[in-house]
Amino acid sequence: MKSRPTLTLADARALAAAAEREALAKGWAVSIAVVDDGGHLWWLQRLDGAPPISAEIAPAKARTAALGRRESRVYEEMINNGRVSFLSAPLHGMLEGGVPIMVEGQCVGAVGVSGVKPSEDAQIARAGIAAVAA
Repeated sequence: MKSRPTLTLADARALAAAAEREALAKGWAVSIAVVDDGGHLWWLQRLDGAPPISAEIAPAKARTAALGRRESRVYEEMINNGRVSFLSAPLHGMLEGGVPIMVEGQCVGAVGVSGVKPSEDAQIARAGIAAVAA
């Protein structure tokens, strides 16, 4: 059997706190979701002023990144570049803002952020990940 790193509740809390600090420092009202490597929700928070729909979109982006083991923007780019048949894939967050958490070459989960521009969502997610996957 192989041994590999796993995400813990303490990691999810630290990651969410770092992502929240990044969002608040920029004045961005977002929802932040953390999922495990199977895409199951571990943490969800909606900052004051974040659109209600962002609490649905952030976990979907995170799940897509975790299951695909790549940033959710990759799927958005594939679709935008003409591979529209990918819309039939069983994923619902194929938009930029979902980032996998990679530790020792293994995906241990993902972060999804929604509420601002897609590149800003991803920036917040990466800031959170940097706090635990350094």
